[in-house]
Amino acid sequence: MVSNASALGRNGIHDWLLLRAAALVMTLYILYIIGFLVMSGPLTYDIWRGFFASPFTKIFTSLALLSVLIHGWIGMWQVLTDYVKPIAMRLLLQLVIVVALLVYAIYGTVVVWGA
Repeated sequence: MVSNASALGRNGIHDWLLLRAAALVMTLYILYIIGFLVMSGPLTYDIWRGFFASPFTKIFTSLALLSVLIHGWIGMWQVLTDYVKPIAMRLLLQLVIVVALLVYAIYGTVVVWGA
């Protein structure tokens, strides 16, 4: 079995499982948000802020963000591996994507856990 250092998982099965787990977390998060919107009635800023101030919502939002980043990384890695054949170009694009995903992770964490 071939292993690639730039893959998130150790092999295709790990990546497949990570994608499915990330998709499950994202689906549950969407259902959680929709459930809140349906149950909350008229939505005001104070209700919305209170909802996102809850520790459970903050943790769940952070997990959803992490899931989106994992999902995005594996998907982009697969596309780059399949369609960008020059190794230097592929590594450069992977570096750009990793930096962007790290920036998204930092910014998202600040937004979710900030004041």
